Amino acid sequence: MIEALSDRRPEPSLERMLADLVPPPRFASARLDTYVPDPAHASQQEAKERIAAFAAALDRPRGGILSKLRRRSEPARGIYLDGGFGVGKTHLLTSLFHEAGGQRVYGTFVEYTDLVGELGFQKAVDLLAESRLVCIDEFELDDPGDTLLMTRLIRELSDRQVAIVATSNTLPDALGEGRFAAQDFLREIQAMAERFEVLRIDGEDYRRRDSTAEITAVAEEALREHAAAADGATLDAFEDLLAHLTQVHPSRYEALIDDVRAVHLTGVRGLTHHHDALRFVVLIDRLYDQQIPVLLSLAGAGDQGVLEDLFTPEMLTSGYRKKYLRALSRLASLTRDGAALLG
Repeated sequence: MIEALSDRRPEPSLERMLADLVPPPRFASARLDTYVPDPAHASQQEAKERIAAFAAALDRPRGGILSKLRRRSEPARGIYLDGGFGVGKTHLLTSLFHEAGGQRVYGTFVEYTDLVGELGFQKAVDLLAESRLVCIDEFELDDPGDTLLMTRLIRELSDRQVAIVATSNTLPDALGEGRFAAQDFLREIQAMAERFEVLRIDGEDYRRRDSTAEITAVAEEALREHAAAADGATLDAFEDLLAHLTQVHPSRYEALIDDVRAVHLTGVRGLTHHHDALRFVVLIDRLYDQQIPVLLSLAGAGDQGVLEDLFTPEMLTSGYRKKYLRALSRLASLTRDGAALLG
């Protein structure tokens, strides 16, 4: 019998959560030497050089007692990599992680919020403060609670001389814009933003340089045959998966796809509600990180084709626009990999 993601109930332990605070497989070998800036966008080369200098400064021997006293009175500074999707922000962040020595941790925004929920705020701060570098990928503030939590976490870690480097598609003083009453939390957001040097990275989505961003759909019959024959395959009806994702916290989506080698989805349709769409976006991100191909068939279509309008026009002009565009790009890449499995 083919396993379904919707039958899985992941319960990752605290030890598992801590062990996951490293770059995902897709970026395990990412290094500054392998980051190739687009010559049409000088900011990419500038960001690469700045990250290299930041890594060197982390490894620089500490000075005498006066410099130590000065450091204790000043918060640690960090870097905030801002730019569109597909310009290499995560590549640079993981390269910094690999380049820096000593204790350091790497995780997505949702992994850190879940860690705080598991440990409690102060224990999480004490644990993370043992690191000299904390890397935060996909920094997004979608609700007031997360705003207060993460801004306070960053301030306290910075006060303890922990360097923070984050990536996002939104400038730090614009986080939450268009999603909730960000002006009510402006002081907290600005206090966090003051700890960062913002590096704006321009450019086009690298996944589109050599191919289109079409989300490839395959015939359902071929999809089911492949799922039945492939090791580590899962098979789900899209509606069942969407319903199941409401029962699993997004921080557990990585555990949800443990040991999966290919995901098969039938009856995929356009999404019309943000809550379904945002959960699916997180799943796409985790599948992309883990390099797991996706094969999907379209609702009401027996043959292969292209999935259009996964997100509504209103969604693509909302405050979550950049998340949705990133998901479209990543899903296009994953479905190309999935279609290639069929030969």
